[in-house]
Amino acid sequence: MRKPLRDTTSVTGTTRKVMGDGDGDEAEHGGGVDPAEARERAAAGVAETYRRIKERGDDGVWITLRPEEDVLADLDRLDPGGPLYGMTFAVKDNIDVAGLPTTAACPGYAYHPKRTAPLVKRLLAAGALLVGKTNLDQFATGLSGTRSPYGACESPLAPGLIAGGSSSGSAVAVAAGLVDFAIGTDTAGSGRVPAAMTGTVGLKPSRGLVPTTGTVPACASLDCPSVFARTVAAGSAALTVMAGPYQDDPWSRDLPSPAPVAPGRGLRVAVPEHPDFLGDQGTEAGFAEAVARLRGLGHEIVPIDLGPFLAAGRLLYEGPWLAERIAAVGDFLAAHPDQVHPVTRRVLEPGTRITGADVFRGLHRLVELRAETARVLRDVDVLAVPTVPTTYTRAEMAADPIVRNAHLGRYTNFCNLLDLAAVAVPAGTTPAGRPHGVTLMAPAGTDGLLAGLAAAFLAEPAPPDPADLTLLAVVGAHRTGHPLHPQLAALGAVRHGLAHTAPAYRLHDLGDRPGMVRVEPGAPIEVELHRMTPEALGRLLVSIPPPLGLGTVELDDGRNVHGFLCEPYALAGTPDITAHRSWPAYLASRG
Repeated sequence: MRKPLRDTTSVTGTTRKVMGDGDGDEAEHGGGVDPAEARERAAAGVAETYRRIKERGDDGVWITLRPEEDVLADLDRLDPGGPLYGMTFAVKDNIDVAGLPTTAACPGYAYHPKRTAPLVKRLLAAGALLVGKTNLDQFATGLSGTRSPYGACESPLAPGLIAGGSSSGSAVAVAAGLVDFAIGTDTAGSGRVPAAMTGTVGLKPSRGLVPTTGTVPACASLDCPSVFARTVAAGSAALTVMAGPYQDDPWSRDLPSPAPVAPGRGLRVAVPEHPDFLGDQGTEAGFAEAVARLRGLGHEIVPIDLGPFLAAGRLLYEGPWLAERIAAVGDFLAAHPDQVHPVTRRVLEPGTRITGADVFRGLHRLVELRAETARVLRDVDVLAVPTVPTTYTRAEMAADPIVRNAHLGRYTNFCNLLDLAAVAVPAGTTPAGRPHGVTLMAPAGTDGLLAGLAAAFLAEPAPPDPADLTLLAVVGAHRTGHPLHPQLAALGAVRHGLAHTAPAYRLHDLGDRPGMVRVEPGAPIEVELHRMTPEALGRLLVSIPPPLGLGTVELDDGRNVHGFLCEPYALAGTPDITAHRSWPAYLASRG
């Protein structure tokens, strides 16, 4: 394996601590920032976060949501200039935050921690703003996001589609534009499967890179805190802050920085010789396209036998590692079986029958498989696999929750057992409109290389010159937090605030989205402005189905911008909702 470079750069300046409880995790920051302007921008971001959360209503994302005024009070205590200053984030509710309950999605298990997990303290000290704690598969046991008494999240990408788990709420909070990034955990794939299902980036760091102190364990020897973000750059910024040894964490390791390292060309990328997609031809074609994209970046594709990797993965639920989950929550399960989700109970109970001999047989088998897979990985730089072989709706998961959960973990379960780092990236949608993704893996300590390759795969460019960007007025379903916004985000569009049209437009309800048409007499309609490149605008144009399209929209300040408009013929018989002046206001009026 080629080793990534260790990041030796540092930011100098004064240090400060925010919301910490005194164990020395401090973030540095430099000067040169207008504090009033930075604070104003951050406060506006917080207001927008809570507006979007309110707009979505009861979406199953949150278990505990902090009051907006508390977040703004945190902001007032911060000095601008931290590496994450003003960025909003959420944490999965199996991670401790002093002052908020930790439930692990089990109300009867809930407790009130006195200390904040070190990883959260590091984020707070870097200037990030904690919004709340998110839903999960109970006790982080599951990959579907449907095993919680707090409700089941849906992916924003398709109606009824599962969000994946167990870090379901964290992934949806990012995908729906509610926060800038979110923290999950990953034992069997909980930081990667939700990324695939929601079209987000999921960074699953090397075991021990981020401290797990203050996290409810699933399998303590395998657990990894993870990051969800809309870009590799944003996720890596958070992960870099979280990373580093922690003296009180026995699982902590001193590993190279996860900051992205440019991969260059000529990597040897292993792929499964005969990948199994469970008959899902759309995902199969999508993975073939992803492999072609990697080849197009100048890398050599090396087919391998994935059998030893899959054999290791089967040990997680078919072998003795279920007993490690019992070590974590078995006493509660035995004392309060009626308070545990029935599917979670079915999964965990076989762990109570595992013997000491079973454990050692499993450990010995894992050593054999680690040696076998290590020989394969020595000849390549990276392993690329489908993140999931197929996707499921909530109804499909309910019909067969355990078998289909195993399907979702086919390409994720082996990762932590074999001590691999991973980055899951979105790779498009199938003809059926389902998302699919690719996961890049390599041995522990290669987080920076994987992040760099993931960024290249997604073609994340340097920030473009604003003079080269064009403004787009978005009326409804592509607005931030709405179902089609991920399509806009995937094109690199950046939100530029709200505006109103000239008083010459009318708004109609087309069912799942609005239609805006220029007509007299009209009214000013609220739109959301986004900046994007002309190339991205062209790609958006050819993807919009009739009767919608792009045209010229006049704003109330006299500017003309590109925007979504509807063909007049399609409005016959549809409700005129102009009186509401915006699509979000109309949706709110319907309750």
